Amino acid sequence: MCDVNKRYLHFLIKNITVWATDKKTTSYPKEKINILFLENISDTAVQQFKEAGYASVRKLGGALSEEQLMKEVKDVHLLGIRSKTQVTPAILDAAKKLQAIGCFCIGVNQVDLKTARQQGVAVFNAPYSNTRSVAELVIGLAIMLIRRIPDKNKAAHEGIWLKEAKGSYELRARPWALSAMAISARR
Repeated sequence: MCDVNKRYLHFLIKNITVWATDKKTTSYPKEKINILFLENISDTAVQQFKEAGYASVRKLGGALSEEQLMKEVKDVHLLGIRSKTQVTPAILDAAKKLQAIGCFCIGVNQVDLKTARQQGVAVFNAPYSNTRSVAELVIGLAIMLIRRIPDKNKAAHEGIWLKEAKGSYELRARPWALSAMAISARR
């Protein structure tokens, strides 16, 4: 789990008691807060919540249909999702105890924000959680293209060995590559 997701989890754990409050009391007992994670959210998230004293933490693999999710969120206070789960107005209406939705992804477009706002449900995300992965992927693909790996791979499968470096370049002299590496390192 990357550092950004760890910071995001610490933020969630620290602030969940504030979000899961009853109108008549100042805090809600951790052992009564029901947390549901969907779409194979990291086991580290489940473990950290349990270590923080939250007893009812469940994790389900994959995204659920609207009908399935309506049944699952009935008594849930905090819902953790990724990008495949769609939180519709019907789901929000079924989730009478829901206080917050944590989107473990870049955006929040999979949640009906207008309905969530009307019902007082906080919605937040982890916008930089995959920055390092994207930078690494871009650098990896750039190396493949600059070194003409796809051409050489095709030729090798056709029985031709293209060993020469003609037309191949190095990545280290490219300013955009250095910028991508620096951005990734800072996060």
